[in-house]
Amino acid sequence: MELTILILLLPFLSFLILGIGGKWMSHRTAGTIGTLILGAVAVLSYVTAFQYFSAPRLEDGTFATLIPYNFTWLPFTETLRFDLGILLDPISVMMLIVISTVSLMVHIYSFGYMKGETGFQRYYAFLSLFTMSMLGLVVATNIFQMYLFWELVGVNSYLLIGFYYTKPAAIAASKKAFIVTRFADLGFLIGILIYGYYGGTFGFTPDTVSLISGGASMLPLALGLMFVGGAGKSAMFPLHIWLPDAMEGPTPVSALIHAATMVVAGVYLVARMFPLFIAYAPDVLHMIAWVGAFTAFYAASVACVQSDIKRVLAFSTISQIGFMMVALGVCTSMDPHEGGLGYMASMFHLFTHAMFKALLFLGAGSIIHAVHSNEMSAMGGLRKYMPITHWTFLIACLAIAGIPPFSGFFSKDEILAACFQYSPVMGWVMTVIAAMTAFYMFRLYYGIFWGKEPSRASSHSDHTPHGNQEAAPCHLHESPLAMTFPLMFLAAVTCGAGFIPFGHFISSNGESYSIHLDPSVAITSVVIAIISIAVATWMYKNARQPVADSLAKQFKGLHKAAYNRFYIDDIYQFVTHKIIFRCISTPIAWFDRHVVDGFFDFLAWATNTTSDEIRGLQSGQVQQYAYVFLCGALALILLLVL
Repeated sequence: MELTILILLLPFLSFLILGIGGKWMSHRTAGTIGTLILGAVAVLSYVTAFQYFSAPRLEDGTFATLIPYNFTWLPFTETLRFDLGILLDPISVMMLIVISTVSLMVHIYSFGYMKGETGFQRYYAFLSLFTMSMLGLVVATNIFQMYLFWELVGVNSYLLIGFYYTKPAAIAASKKAFIVTRFADLGFLIGILIYGYYGGTFGFTPDTVSLISGGASMLPLALGLMFVGGAGKSAMFPLHIWLPDAMEGPTPVSALIHAATMVVAGVYLVARMFPLFIAYAPDVLHMIAWVGAFTAFYAASVACVQSDIKRVLAFSTISQIGFMMVALGVCTSMDPHEGGLGYMASMFHLFTHAMFKALLFLGAGSIIHAVHSNEMSAMGGLRKYMPITHWTFLIACLAIAGIPPFSGFFSKDEILAACFQYSPVMGWVMTVIAAMTAFYMFRLYYGIFWGKEPSRASSHSDHTPHGNQEAAPCHLHESPLAMTFPLMFLAAVTCGAGFIPFGHFISSNGESYSIHLDPSVAITSVVIAIISIAVATWMYKNARQPVADSLAKQFKGLHKAAYNRFYIDDIYQFVTHKIIFRCISTPIAWFDRHVVDGFFDFLAWATNTTSDEIRGLQSGQVQQYAYVFLCGALALILLLVL
């Protein structure tokens, strides 16, 4: 495993080469360098995974935890220290596969999608740096190292969302993402510090913890605060507001950061700290489940009425991340047979979702590339012009809807089974949300590929360089091979990933677990998904949509509220601008300008005035100095005599 260090060094090298020398390279050269290096990273990740999972298990039936590299950066005590290294265990190795695969597909896809863009070399440099940051996060040997790469991922998100830096909406979206996640990460950092102080370690497992007095009561608080950071990164309610706006970045960035890798960092955090949650904070874990359930329902409700295809997928991502959080939260033990099924189900869904959601976003990019608009009103009937995009997009829709034999069915069924084990209420809540998922995804599918064909004229899209809004004739055609190859590859993975014996590689206690479908759960979920798809077909397949229009008018208030995200963004705007800025920040700013600055201005004025008055004492005239000296000497003599 000594070569694993190259998995981090190669993308960083790519960033340096493209970032420093990119302006002297052609677009083709820069893209080729970035893609070839990422291809090498992907090969190394697959070799690492093969070697790791093919190695003999330990006597207790688990895979070994390997640390091929580690050095102590800042030691505090024997157990409390900042280490930097590489940790390989089942979930970190699985994440190497996810990140490298999706990132490689995005690099290839961007050859076609970003062709001709200003800043092409800068774009590939940022992609490389993001990939390195995310890889460093998942192989971290301790929570503090994870936090360092966590923040680096946030910086890269800011850079990539704001790639079109002359476009006001992109600038606002990048700042919004950065600020919201920074507030969440403050909770994460405080949680790390509390954990380090009371637990005496930054390790991930209970056997590394050395509790001090009162530590057992403080660890739930520490883990809860860490989850706040995860909730921000994974866009859990109410910290979700940055993710839909982040769609202002290039669509391949949406596929890489906001669907497949970055937003699952919060899920990965909870999974990484899972033994500590079970040991010290099971109630916090169950709270996470209900937060995830509400987030999944809220996001699915909003996705049902959005017209921008990327925002439909954005809210779909939020909802699916909610599923993963719920799966982790419903666990009650480390044994997958006795309450620990959700851990494996969450990681399984993370893996399958990364592939089909990246496929959906890249498919959306292919569509936007053709029609030059994000709005469904500019689409319709595209199946006749874009057959590869159509069929691959349909495969992804079937997968996320939970239709067998596609991968989403297997992973989502395990989540539903874990939810029913925890509580019938939770099981039915998540089943209803799964039905909503099938409905809004096929609403999206029919709106794009069927329905009424509009007059073909391009409008604003994120692919138009720097937000140029000039309309131009739109000649519909399938995307180039650089864009369709990743679609076909990810579609193939989506078709086959469900048959991977995932439980043999990853489970809550590390032992091999044979996945077995619960017939009652599976049949119920499939039937409900089919009914939802049938309803969407009835409402949206034809050119006219009388049922959908009638429902929108009948429930006008609810429809408008859902379209406007239930005004959560407006509430944030009101609280920040009308209350915090006006009632708190403005008085503080006045006090700072008039009192604090005024006091220091007075000190400066007094100093200058006094200096002007006494500067004559330093005239440089020897006679004056002698006179003052004699006067001083006489004064001292008089004082001593008297």
